[in-house]
Amino acid sequence: MALLADLPRNEDGIATALGVLRQTFGPRVETGQTLREQHGHTTTWLRNQPPDAVIFPQATEEVQEIVRVCATHKVPIIPFGTGTSLEGHVNAPAGGISLDFSQMGAILAVHPQDMDVVIQPGVTRKTLNTHLRDTGLFFPVDPGADASLGGMAATNASGTCAVRYGTMKDNVLALKAVLPSGEIVQTAARARKTSAGYDLTRLMVGSEGTLGIITELTLKLQGIPEATSAATCSFPSVEAACNAVIASFQYGLPVARIELLDALQVKACNAYSKLSLPEAPLLLLEFHGTPAAVTEQAEVFGGIAAEHGGDGFTFTTREEERRQLWQARHDAYWAALQLRPGAQGISTDVCVPISRLADCVTGAQEKLAELGFTAPIVGHVGDGNFHTLLLIDMENPDEIARAEGYVGWLNDLAISMDGTCTGEHGIGQGKARYLERELGAGAMDMMAAIKQGIDPFNIFNPGKMMLPNG
Repeated sequence: MALLADLPRNEDGIATALGVLRQTFGPRVETGQTLREQHGHTTTWLRNQPPDAVIFPQATEEVQEIVRVCATHKVPIIPFGTGTSLEGHVNAPAGGISLDFSQMGAILAVHPQDMDVVIQPGVTRKTLNTHLRDTGLFFPVDPGADASLGGMAATNASGTCAVRYGTMKDNVLALKAVLPSGEIVQTAARARKTSAGYDLTRLMVGSEGTLGIITELTLKLQGIPEATSAATCSFPSVEAACNAVIASFQYGLPVARIELLDALQVKACNAYSKLSLPEAPLLLLEFHGTPAAVTEQAEVFGGIAAEHGGDGFTFTTREEERRQLWQARHDAYWAALQLRPGAQGISTDVCVPISRLADCVTGAQEKLAELGFTAPIVGHVGDGNFHTLLLIDMENPDEIARAEGYVGWLNDLAISMDGTCTGEHGIGQGKARYLERELGAGAMDMMAAIKQGIDPFNIFNPGKMMLPNG
């Protein structure tokens, strides 16, 4: 298990703050061991560092009251959505209070003509899209898990649709947040663009709960496409598949999703999702538009794929078949775990310029083979982003050490290719040591100055992103 530092605890402050908060929130202040561990660990492989209590706020004003109490007694606060993040974002290395936003799940306003929606942070993406269905609109950011939209904003989540619709930073128009001082700020209006002052919205998006606690979001929506087609094509190598992707973008093909599964991941998906795909590197694509356009786009890609050695190209506009394919892609994590029963998955992601993607993925595979790991690869290759899932015996210290070494090696490889150590997982605890390597000391100093200015006592999600006062 990876070693994580426990930060100094403010025992007296925690005890005093909990006493005050119990008087105000009563049974919504939970201190049971199991619940606290659930809010400290979730899906990550990192060591569990549970909070001292979990509180379930129901309104911005309640969040403000909790923050004021914790600020007075210098007690850490860690926001919690659904707990699907992968880099230890919700761990509590200094103890403190976990704010669970599951009871702030209201859709406050839908503006169909403006194509936006105002929500509380506990709304999940599936709930939102179900609510929007009759309006002809949808929210396009799809990280796979049914994550809360507040958590998705805090980590700048993206996923399979980012190649066409962008990431969370491209789809949050404005937000409301509570600062460590207890002040409530509104970062922008609902207008589609603004030149008014600093871009506080994007400052908060991706800040991982270290600067403010998001209590309301205004999100950009898209029209549900008239028609959708999904396509699959196998390739003789990862390099050939990546070259087909590059050629597709150079052609100007408007792809909505384009995913790479290596041969091992295809094998896992076949077994788990009852598919019969060729066990070779596979591209899975989706096109949005009119019925004629999505057919034409799929056929154009089929021609490009053939020029790069693609085989078995097929596409469908049937909803049942499309859903089956994309559900298999979303279940890739669980499918991969079946390749080594009893093992735990260490999931990591990097992102490089698309021209370096084939080199990076091929290098990653060669290193995995050299180390003897079972580790399938999937990727949002239209963005140059891919994920490796190392299947590890967590009772074997040597495997853990080699896995951590591999993750570090892969991060360094991506950075050396003008890429990033994380395309969408975020920094949290797991990637913190690589942030300065990627951005440099000057950028770290700038972020530390922002953190110090907004949160001088380091009570908002301490120990994340390895900022100097964290």
